Formats: sequence, structure tokens, C-alpha cells
Amino acid sequence: MNSKKSGNQTVTFQNPPVILSRCNVVGPKEGDGPLKGSFDVILHDTYDGEKSWERTEAKILERAMRGALEKVNVPSDSVDYILAGDLLNQIISSNFAARQMGLPFIGLYGACSTMALSIALGSMLIDGGFASKTLCGASSHHDTAERQYRLPTEQGSQRAMYSQWTVTGAGTVLLGDSGQGPRVTAATIGRILDYGETDAGNMGAAMAPAVADTILNHFQDLNRHPDFYDLIVTGDLGSVGLQLVLDILKKSGLNINNFSDCGVMIYSTEQDTHAGGSGCGCSAVVLTGDILNRMTSGELNKVLLIGSGSLHSSLSTQQGESMPAIGHAVCIEK
Repeated sequence: MNSKKSGNQTVTFQNPPVILSRCNVVGPKEGDGPLKGSFDVILHDTYDGEKSWERTEAKILERAMRGALEKVNVPSDSVDYILAGDLLNQIISSNFAARQMGLPFIGLYGACSTMALSIALGSMLIDGGFASKTLCGASSHHDTAERQYRLPTEQGSQRAMYSQWTVTGAGTVLLGDSGQGPRVTAATIGRILDYGETDAGNMGAAMAPAVADTILNHFQDLNRHPDFYDLIVTGDLGSVGLQLVLDILKKSGLNINNFSDCGVMIYSTEQDTHAGGSGCGCSAVVLTGDILNRMTSGELNKVLLIGSGSLHSSLSTQQGESMPAIGHAVCIEK
């Protein structure tokens, strides 16, 4: 048997799946940010005609899924599986969006690492011969996340400066076993690490060690150097977590210059999001917008995306549990 496993945590694809199409939908705050030109749909308000924010989130994820198919005129019945997830209990946004799509569905929960996880698993299905096309996506909504994890937005509670702002957005990629477009060539599945952080507002600190661990294992497994990539980008560590990861990597002997974070990229400092963006939709919309646009234009040829996820719940936080975290990486090459 010719194994596709490289090292401890990485798989390389013999027939790398192609990103045939992508689509994203964002809220008004994201549409006012520095990446506004890279989004397909910008909502005028956070309800978009629905009676609840939860319904809005399911709606925008479905819209992103259908948009990815419509861009390349692919009928929905040619898609083998949907792989998607979100932040809400029982991943209801993804469940309800998949209900409308009527396709075989694999629900995922990786918190904010879900977009990278969905692409990794969707690619494994295709390279393994179990699918010819997969829809991979993720979503989040600022107000649904606030309602579930923290305090009602109407209460106007003061946020710590190291906290992040959950992105209102959904992004989807359509992967295929053939065609034109960037290819997913490898994936590194992360390990859960927990260094005892209990402040649910400080997710960057909780996620940084797990993300650094995945990065180090990715380079060790594939015997690569950071210069192999034009861009190494984390999912949503924000400014606090990003600096912590750089410090951890430097102490491990790995200096990376071509490094950024989706949570830092999506908002400007004038938008007062404190440490930056977070949420499943953060890396989903930055990847399907700015990053893949730059690959299409030729500015970027090789990108490593490391989705970061803090795997706590509102209940575990209330019970004083610490926050386990994970990072999943996917390599995308033009």
C-alpha cells in the first residue's frame, strides 16, 4: 500500500483536489473593513430580512453554498457531500442550510478552525476516491455567538482589550477531482492542547500553542522551510494570539516573515474590534475572498492556512474549565 501519510500528522494528496469555485457573504461591519472589495455579498444589516440572527446565519451559509455552485454552473445534485460547521449548539446553522440544499451532509465542529478542517476532510474524500465534488464551508454571526457564549449585545457590556469580534459571514469552496484552479496539496490535522487558559475572552492566548504545534509539525512532517510558502496565515488568532505564536515559533528556532492572521486582516484598527476578528466565518470569508483572489491574480502561488479553534462551550466556561484548543492546516498551491 502506498501511504499518503507524511510524518505524524500530515497527509499529502496524490491527486490534489481543485478549488473550482468559492463564494462568501458578510455582514455590514465586515463590508466596511479593508477587505470589502473581496466579498461577493455584503448585507445591509445583521438580520437580512429574517426574524432572528440564527435564521440569518443559516441563510447566509446556504447563500454561500449556492453561490459557489452558480459561479461555475455546477448542478447541486453533482455534489457528493457538504462538509460544514458553525459555532452554535448542535451546529444548527449548518444543519439548517444543509436541510435546504438536500445533499448528503457531514457536520463538523472545530470552532474557528472549521473552515480548514472542512477543506482537509473534503480533500481526503476526493483524493481517496469517495467523492468527485464536495462543498466545504463554515459560518458565524456576531450576534448569535454573543447570545450563546457571552452576554446579550443589548446589555452593552464592556469587552476586554484582548477580546475579539466574532465575524458575521459565511464562506464556501467547491472542491473537485479535476478542473482548473488552485489545488489542495496537503493537510495537517492538529492535536488538542490546553495550557490552562480560563478566560473565554482571551481566545488568542488559548489557541496560540495549538496553532504553533500544528505549524511545527507541518514543517517537520514535510521537511519544508517557511520560505516554501508565499503566505502563512492563521485562522483567527487576532493580534494577541498572533504575537504569541510568533514568540513560540521563534523560541522553537522557526522565524517566519511571511506570516499573517485572518482576524487581523479583516478589520481596520478604526473599527474598534480590539484584538481583531474571530468566529468560523472569519477564515472562511478571508480565504474565499482576499487570499484566493490574490492566488488568482498571481500574487500568491503557495499558501498555508492554519485554522485555529478554541473548543470551549458556554457551559464549560461557567463551570470553570480551561479552554482546549486546536489548529488544522491546509496547503493550497496554484
